[in-house]
Amino acid sequence: MRRSVRSSARDDIQRQFRYFLVTQDAPEAALRFLDSVEAAIAAGPDIGSPRSLPNLPGLRSWPIPNFEDIRIYYTHTAGVLSIRVLHGKRDLYRVLGKERT
Repeated sequence: MRRSVRSSARDDIQRQFRYFLVTQDAPEAALRFLDSVEAAIAAGPDIGSPRSLPNLPGLRSWPIPNFEDIRIYYTHTAGVLSIRVLHGKRDLYRVLGKERT
């Protein structure tokens, strides 16, 4: 299976990493966050809770271990796992509303 981490997902991860590193002055948390994201992405498809967005059938999400407010959102179609990483309080309709798998 091919994993497609969108450039927007990379931006999501970098933004959260900078938040821990700079805003919170917590370099250990920033590094733990990166490790947790990598482990969560490696967990693979068909886990997490189904989410409903009209233009993204099959959207699912699950929290990043030890950072439960931050979630991985993904679709799994035709052997491709397409990923975003967002804070759970973000407006999914606004952020993901225009994305296509």
